This record gives sequence, structure tokens and C-alpha cells, in this order.
Amino acid sequence: MSHILKGELIRPLQIKASPLERQFYDIPTLELAKSLLGCLLIKETEEGVASGFIVETEAYLGPEDRAAHTYNNQRTKRTDVMFRESGLVYTYVMHTHCLVNIVSGGPEKPEAVLIRAIEPFTGIDLMKKRRGMADIKKLTNGPGKLTKALGISMEDYGHCIAEPPLFISKGFQPEEISQGKRIGIDNSGEAKDYPWRFWITENPFVSRKNNR
Repeated sequence: MSHILKGELIRPLQIKASPLERQFYDIPTLELAKSLLGCLLIKETEEGVASGFIVETEAYLGPEDRAAHTYNNQRTKRTDVMFRESGLVYTYVMHTHCLVNIVSGGPEKPEAVLIRAIEPFTGIDLMKKRRGMADIKKLTNGPGKLTKALGISMEDYGHCIAEPPLFISKGFQPEEISQGKRIGIDNSGEAKDYPWRFWITENPFVSRKNNR
């Protein structure tokens, strides 16, 4: 049994979704940003379950990274969770859209990985309803799009990503990973040129194909 998109074989459906152990997130942030590619992001809600494979991420390395919310160790009500242990959910609102990050770096080392895009897997009809559109390739190809499609909200702030209802499971191993500049951080000085955006090469659900 397989997941089919316009006649193309995408992924096998027979994946036993179970949360990755908390220790999975206890690795350097840049490594985690790559390790998350191909993993399955799942959100259980009263409306149903929706999931998608992570195909694009961005790493934010805290105090020395001018693009990070915790640059210069800025600790606010919004960023408090980033100073805690790895594997927690950091959600925030930007331009009315909720974005989801995974806290990394460990206690008092406020870093995070932004989930930029996913490849829809299960609950696609529910995603279409939430997004009010039928084009599957545009459902989740952006950080604000994927949270709306999956039902991720500010209520998920501080949640442990190793536990339902929002969790990450094993998925598939990407054949090739591309790397380039992060997106939408033009006012962050030299940090705008750091190649800390990672994506699965040639995946059609990535938010932007190239940004080298």
C-alpha cells in the first residue's frame, strides 16, 4: 500500500508512527536540523490526525546568531522555552501565522530548529479543509502553511515533542540534502548569509528550491 500523488509513488503508507526518544534531540543544532529531514511530524486533534514528512528546516544558534530570537541571550516571555531542555516545542506568531520550532542546544543554550516545510502524508483531506484549498503541493510548503494544515497552534508552546498529541516519528532517509541561506532574515547582518537552511534535494514540497 502506498501514498500516491498524481500517479507518482511518494512514500510507503506502512509506517508505524511512534515518538522518537527525547535523546534524539540532544545533538548539536546544525546536526539536528539535518537529522529531522525525512522524519514524520504528526498532530492529533479532535478533528483527526494529520501528518507530513519534514522536508525543510532552518537552524538558529542562539546568542551569537543575530537572526535568532535569543541573540545576546535575550530571555523574554516568548523565548523562555528556548532556555530549557532540548526537545520542547517553541511556537510563536509572525505576521498572524504560527510557526513551529524544536528547541535544541540544551539548558541555558537557547537554540532551535524551525520546521519550514513538510510533505503531506496522512489526513490530507483535513489539511485541505483547514487551508481552504485543494492544491496539495501548496498545502504545507511554508512554515505558516504547515502549522495551519496540521492544526499546530500557540497552545503547543512548551510541549515535549517526544509525546502525543504533537510528536515526531521515524520516516524515511533522504537520498540527498541541500544547504543554503536562511529565508526572510535580511536585517540580521552577517547572519543572513549563514548556510543554515537544509532541505531534501528536489523535493516538490520545499518552500523555495534554491537560496544559495
